[in-house]
Amino acid sequence: MANDTQILKGLLEGCILKIVNKEETYGYEICERLIDYGFEAISESSVYPILIRLEKKKLLYSIMKKSSLGPMRKYYYLTEEGVVELKDFILSWDKIKKNIDNVLEG
Repeated sequence: MANDTQILKGLLEGCILKIVNKEETYGYEICERLIDYGFEAISESSVYPILIRLEKKKLLYSIMKKSSLGPMRKYYYLTEEGVVELKDFILSWDKIKKNIDNVLEG
């Protein structure tokens, strides 16, 4: 489908919020988790613009911390607004998934 990329961008925002909600994490680790979940074509060049967008929307905030493996890393956390957005995303996804399943099974 031609619009796979646009659909995926919106869904990735919700997925990233969920990953960040579990524990503090940084960009590369988010990419690795997405790959582990099956998003094989995901790259850092896809994830970092989403992280920037989520910070601009005040759904995430970040703190630079020392890394035991090298340079400082930017760790991401959900804001209160991010928690609300994640809950809304999950509710919306459940509804959309149910509707699509109805069509595909019907």
